[in-house]
Amino acid sequence: MITAEEAATFGRCIAVGGVAVFPADTVYGLACEPDLDDAVARLYELKGRRPEKPSALMFFDPQLALAAFPELGERTRAAVEALLPGGVTLLLPNPAHRFPLAAGPDPDSIGLRVPALPPEAAALHAVRWPVLQSSANHAGGPDARRLADVPEDIRREADMLLDGGELPGTPSTVVDLRQFEATRDWHVVREGALARDELRERISHL
Repeated sequence: MITAEEAATFGRCIAVGGVAVFPADTVYGLACEPDLDDAVARLYELKGRRPEKPSALMFFDPQLALAAFPELGERTRAAVEALLPGGVTLLLPNPAHRFPLAAGPDPDSIGLRVPALPPEAAALHAVRWPVLQSSANHAGGPDARRLADVPEDIRREADMLLDGGELPGTPSTVVDLRQFEATRDWHVVREGALARDELRERISHL
């Protein structure tokens, strides 16, 4: 069980440029401050991830996530509200080029996550600032459903480890909503925790 004190320490760790291992609602992740080049470079080095690959921006409160992107259109905002929090990563338009380190080589797009945290990790909802997030594994390696499944070298080099118990182990579904505002078109980029039929049910009426 993650305590309120541990959640506060997690926020401070991120703020000073640290890299933390933490539980989401799907698999264990790595987190760092999304606007610090050195922190992002270190997270990518721990994973062995190519620097040109984008990562998701994760908020722990859906309303804070929406407030961070005031440019989103009404229909897209409704879709975000229908799908988050939950086991999805939403690819959204990013015309203001916010959080460029998370956006990577395509600044016009951003990946957004808001986890539906299990009770063991619910204290993280108090974290008010977003993190740049990627799964806590080596690039291309298996996802970690327990803290012990995170590769030993990543656990050794990370600045903080948070144990939220055993997670489902299926990564988030990646959904492209970049054309949703204009055409209501969406498609699944990666199958994952949220089923396609459930996605359709939540946003087909928008």
